[in-house]
Amino acid sequence: MADSNFSGMEVPPQLKNLSNNLRYIVLGALVLVVAFSSFFTVQPEEVGIITRFGEFTRTANPGLNFKLPFMEDVRYVPVQRQLKQEFGYRTTSAGVRSSYTKSGFSDESLMLTGDLNLADVEWVVQYRVSDPFNFLFKIRNPEQTLRDISEAAMRQIVGDRTVNEVLTVGRAEVSAEAEMLIQELCTEYETGIKIEQVVLQDINPPNPVKPSFNAVNEAQQQRETLINEAKSEYNKVIPRASGQAQETIQKAEGYALDRVNRARGDASRFNDLYSEYMKAPEVTKQRIYLETLEDILPKIGNKIVTDGNGNSVLPLLQMQMDGAKVIKQNNNSNN
Repeated sequence: MADSNFSGMEVPPQLKNLSNNLRYIVLGALVLVVAFSSFFTVQPEEVGIITRFGEFTRTANPGLNFKLPFMEDVRYVPVQRQLKQEFGYRTTSAGVRSSYTKSGFSDESLMLTGDLNLADVEWVVQYRVSDPFNFLFKIRNPEQTLRDISEAAMRQIVGDRTVNEVLTVGRAEVSAEAEMLIQELCTEYETGIKIEQVVLQDINPPNPVKPSFNAVNEAQQQRETLINEAKSEYNKVIPRASGQAQETIQKAEGYALDRVNRARGDASRFNDLYSEYMKAPEVTKQRIYLETLEDILPKIGNKIVTDGNGNSVLPLLQMQMDGAKVIKQNNNSNN
């Protein structure tokens, strides 16, 4: 009886309007959900990897893109951004004055060198994602894989060198070789990662032996300083002494050559004179005598001319020129 009464009642218009409004609201909400799940935006430094039920379908470029709602998913990969991984420390805050922490990360950087010493090597690997498909689908957890590869490569390289090479002169070589080795392993594993740079940060001995190691380094630096000072002094003194010795040798050689040439000239002159003498002994003898007087008399001061017996001494003044003239006249007359 009650059911028949309810079935015969009419639904009020207010309830009908409310029911219609609810249907419109639900329908509008579904449209909004479909719209928001269908369109997505890819940032300029990223690409979108679209998968349909977990399978790769296509790549979305930067900008506004469309995907099938409820069936396709998108994963964003930063291909234009430089990424980095830190080893032996972590950056807690970046800025003008960045802060770092080493607590809990010493196991990453503590390594055994080739000469069986320990070194605390901190480094950074900077990389980019070159192949998004390989990065997402070829290997599981690519960031952790890259970290394991980097740590294994650095330990191998450091283990082939002495602690002094790692701490001082071999830093650049270690960085270059580590970059090459990490890139080779990433390419072999198809990680889709391109290594751009490996930067060595602080390299120190372990804290318990750091004071002793610093003392050894200071002694070595002092030794190098003394060696450089000695070489500098050597370069100042030795070249100067060598130059002086060379100058003395050249002077001696020049003097010896001059003496030899003079001796040869005198010998040649004597031989020529002797040849003329042999042709006419008296004439040559007289000529030599007169030429000798001609050379000697101008150098003598006052002259006294006497006869053969020494009588009637006649002092003559200013006879230098006259004596020379007389000798020349006699010489010409003899000729």
